[in-house]
Amino acid sequence: MDDNKIFRIDIDRIVRDKAGSKAGRVPRFVISWLKRIVHQDEINAFLEKEGDKQGVPWLKDCVGFLDMKLDVEGAENLPAADDGRQYTFVSNHPLGGQDGVALGALLGERYNGKVKYLVNDLLMNLHGLAPLCIPINKVGAQSRQFPLMVEAGFKSDNHIIMFPAGLCSRKQKGVVRDLPWAKTFISKSVETQRDVVPIHFGGHNSNFFYRLANISKRLGIKFNIAMLFLVDEMFKNRHKTFTVKIGKPIPWQTFDKSHTPTEWAKFVQDIVYKL
Repeated sequence: MDDNKIFRIDIDRIVRDKAGSKAGRVPRFVISWLKRIVHQDEINAFLEKEGDKQGVPWLKDCVGFLDMKLDVEGAENLPAADDGRQYTFVSNHPLGGQDGVALGALLGERYNGKVKYLVNDLLMNLHGLAPLCIPINKVGAQSRQFPLMVEAGFKSDNHIIMFPAGLCSRKQKGVVRDLPWAKTFISKSVETQRDVVPIHFGGHNSNFFYRLANISKRLGIKFNIAMLFLVDEMFKNRHKTFTVKIGKPIPWQTFDKSHTPTEWAKFVQDIVYKL
């Protein structure tokens, strides 16, 4: 692979791009702190080592890099890889990154790489992940293409992996739980006759992360400051074992007109938290 095409984290360049002529006023200790928080050197070394590797093999290398172990319960509930059908796999999102990597590696290996994520379009910058992504960007030029891309993803022969909360879990009243799930996975699964497989991923980020997220919300800060710390949280969660619980597939016919898609989304979210 052309060395120039490898995505690298470059805090100096980001600050220059965002601050323009005022970039020189940003203290060097702030730059150094940002590099440390996003683990610039360690992440870039991994990305350079991976080079041109993509898809499920790249995800498996990420799992190895993070030294993650998965304790999978309910594996017998996973549909057979050769049953000729496609499924929507939905999970809570406690970690905001590691959980996505782990589930992609687990499901991608089982289904011969025939999986796609619905993810934030920023992740398209990761060369290794890009082929598995349907990017979500609800603002800007791409927003007009978003419905068509989702439609194409659900009508493809790939299984879909979704974190319907959109953001990683928050801590409210002492409980770590996703925000309410969006209804897209319900409406699209019914439309394309995909059964929904509920998954619960065990784990949590640090109390610092949750406090920061809650303070930002109370102050009305629109920029997701907590997202800056997700890489640091990922490194805090290295060398750990996470429990993944897989529930029985829910037939798409379940989601009838007796409830709205939003109500059905809450129904599935509740099932996940009972696993």
